[in-house]
Amino acid sequence: MIPVPNGAKVWLALGHTDMRRGMRSLALQVQQALNKDVHAGDLYVFRGMGGSLCKILWHDGLGMSLYAKRLERGRFVWPAAKDGTVTISGSAMACLFEGIDWRNPQETWRPTQVG
Repeated sequence: MIPVPNGAKVWLALGHTDMRRGMRSLALQVQQALNKDVHAGDLYVFRGMGGSLCKILWHDGLGMSLYAKRLERGRFVWPAAKDGTVTISGSAMACLFEGIDWRNPQETWRPTQVG
């Protein structure tokens, strides 16, 4: 799991993001569309159209990191708004990436074998 530093915010980019985008184009989206400072140390989370793939963009003060997670089964729980951002806590982000509804935490399906 990504260690969320104290004082860092976790921003969910609402709506759907083209998951073919890389680090630079997602950073540009943070700066231009979301009007946030991508170098501030906050985490920016993007979800794809299908809902099973998320990407996290994070600048730790030394460099930019891009993380991706795909759920084998189910979808990431996302707010219904079409654009803008929502901030969540680090513990809510941990639930989100485990496939748990961060608004009502309950563990969902976990794979037992590969394939």
